[in-house]
Amino acid sequence: MKRSVLTRYRTMAYITGVLLILLTLGVIAKYLLDVDGAAGFTSVVGIAHGWLYVLYLVFAFDMGSKAKWPFGKLAWVLLAGTIPTAAFFVERKVSRELEPLVSGAAPQTAKA
Repeated sequence: MKRSVLTRYRTMAYITGVLLILLTLGVIAKYLLDVDGAAGFTSVVGIAHGWLYVLYLVFAFDMGSKAKWPFGKLAWVLLAGTIPTAAFFVERKVSRELEPLVSGAAPQTAKA
């Protein structure tokens, strides 16, 4: 697998995760705290998150199909962009798992 596949996924996971946290904070400010301007903020961030989440889905599906993951694992990675903070944890786990499969990565030897 090419490093660019993992890099694209990681970038979109962080962007999607940050936007989802901002969206969650905006919804709390809009509905629970009744903050002025929160409706506009929530609208803009929600639209941005929605469009970029679609891109996240494409990149995550591409990475999962190249890694030959089972459907359950792929589904969890795809859904991670909808749960606040989950994208960060799933991205870290996926990156550690796939790093040895990235082309150009030198095999690691055990240190005594």
